Amino acid sequence: MKKRLIACAAAVAMLMVTGCSKKAENGKTAEENTLRVFNGKVEIDTQLKAFAAAYSEKTGVMVEIESIGGGADIGATLKGYKASDNMPDTFMIAGPADYKIWKDDMIALDDQPWVKETAAAYTVDGHVYGFPYAVEGYGLAYNPDLLAKAGIDPASLTTIDAYEAAFKKLDSMKAELGIDAVVSMAVSASGGMTWVTGAHNVGVYLSTGLKAGDTSVIDDMLAGKVQKARLAQYANYVKLLFDYSDPVVLTTGGYDQQVGAFANGKTVFCHQGNWIDGNLKDSTFKAAFAPHAFSHEVTDGIQVGAPSWWCVTKGGNEKAAKDFLTAFALSDEGRAARITDMSMISPYTSDTLKPTTPLSESVQNWVSEGKTYPWEQYKMPDGFGQNTLGPIYELLANGTITTAQFSQMFTDAVATIAE
Repeated sequence: MKKRLIACAAAVAMLMVTGCSKKAENGKTAEENTLRVFNGKVEIDTQLKAFAAAYSEKTGVMVEIESIGGGADIGATLKGYKASDNMPDTFMIAGPADYKIWKDDMIALDDQPWVKETAAAYTVDGHVYGFPYAVEGYGLAYNPDLLAKAGIDPASLTTIDAYEAAFKKLDSMKAELGIDAVVSMAVSASGGMTWVTGAHNVGVYLSTGLKAGDTSVIDDMLAGKVQKARLAQYANYVKLLFDYSDPVVLTTGGYDQQVGAFANGKTVFCHQGNWIDGNLKDSTFKAAFAPHAFSHEVTDGIQVGAPSWWCVTKGGNEKAAKDFLTAFALSDEGRAARITDMSMISPYTSDTLKPTTPLSESVQNWVSEGKTYPWEQYKMPDGFGQNTLGPIYELLANGTITTAQFSQMFTDAVATIAE
């Protein structure tokens, strides 16, 4: 009996050893055969999972997509993974602040075949660390049918004065137009929307109207200073957007409520970017972008840039991660997934496909005309926009503070950067 138990134990041990070293059909171990991709753009979750499934079927590498976004704190989630030694094989960064945090957890990608086909890779000191999957843009999205019904030419919306006149006219025609409000915007922390104000709306202050290469506003911010006259004009524009927004959506709504109101024709404008194209697929109008023109001087351009970059985790499944990203960039299936299925604007010169969804097409048109301003908001310190500036916008939206107080609180917050 004892010999039989020893024999059984030996057999179990042998099974455990052979099981751990068992190769998959493609010759890789189970660990080598699994890739964990951390995706910070929840709006492409479905399409990315479809591409990953097709890639898995083709290569035998099991790709697990984990998507998070829509107001969730991506950085905090990733930091939690690192603390528990549970890092995914790829993760996303949004700019210098994120790079500073994660630079020791990523590998250089200089030798990857997609590098020579893009100018949008994230580089530091001549080395490539971030994989660009798209170029995105945002202005003030509009419903051209409603503007036409009101007799307003969207091409005229290039100054704050033009917006004031247009908003006033549209507001007086709400019943005739069948709208609930002129603008759809949401700002509350409870609704997870401080990323709209603290990132994309701050980005308007940081780059709108500046000539190419002029980084003076973001440079001043990083030195703890604001440009007072510019900030005062900008604050008036923010207040204008708030004044003509649905107060319920503005102060308590989330992403779905904000975008849904615009998609259903209940507002004329929406403060979001081309990433909401998927929400507009059933809309009867062809949305486009007008500039965030907060100045009395003519502004003729929208914010365009890479929204974030994928990095490959050092010590993770590095080869599988690099192979997956290369396929996403350069294979026919990857191109179709990015441009056709996800409606993203490609950062790669070899791509001939163009997005056909309305807002992505509008961004493409602005890019083709050379009328763009860079994304500077991601140069801010980690969490500063969403967690420090975002709540100040909420106070203005709630009527708790005036535009003058908003500007002062904004100034005081920026001063802390240099401390």
